[in-house]
Amino acid sequence: MKTNSAKQPTTESYNELQVAYDYFNKALFFGELPPCLITLQRRKRTLGYFSQNRFAHVSGKQMVDEIAMNPEFFAIQPVSETLSTLVHEMAHLWQQHFGKPGRRGYHNQEWAQKMQLIGLMPSHTGKPGGRTTGEQMSDYIIEGHQFDKACKKLLIKKFTLSWLDRFPAFKPDKVDGKLKNVLKFREPKANKSNRVKYHCKSCGMQLWGKPTLKILCGEDDCYGQPLKVMK
Repeated sequence: MKTNSAKQPTTESYNELQVAYDYFNKALFFGELPPCLITLQRRKRTLGYFSQNRFAHVSGKQMVDEIAMNPEFFAIQPVSETLSTLVHEMAHLWQQHFGKPGRRGYHNQEWAQKMQLIGLMPSHTGKPGGRTTGEQMSDYIIEGHQFDKACKKLLIKKFTLSWLDRFPAFKPDKVDGKLKNVLKFREPKANKSNRVKYHCKSCGMQLWGKPTLKILCGEDDCYGQPLKVMK
């Protein structure tokens, strides 16, 4: 029986990510980035990551890098933020092939300068004023700069991410109207242990404790941010 492969979930989902990669490669990196293998991975407290030469072809004639994207965040942030994560990892790929990467994934000054050049501001907090280099690094979109302009042009073409994880990293305070029929969160079970679950809204870290605790996140990207009770 013949099927329309364009409507297959795997084909549709990965094709959209490939379209975005090719688009930003031309728009921000002059088309000089080599092919890579984009995957969907659920690594805790991680929006995405880059891995050098992670895949080899069975012929033994080619190796490619991996860019992994965490689908747990697709439904709880704007598409532009997810695309900025993709470009963040593309900057790592660029540095791997054309620059000098920092030790063990350290985000060094060269990477930070490239990020700013393409319109993303490195920040360990994901907000203005954060450190621009370090072990764990987030970023935010610089309004009116290269990425912002390129992303808006792409979204005008009705680009979207069609498949969303129904069980995201955490439940957002507000859900966009068009997602209400997609996101169905797990109903919490009755709490018989007099404990509640706390979570960090920035990195997704979770832990259990007494209802009266006041806990601050210790992760580098969001150090000192209070953990909220997960409802």
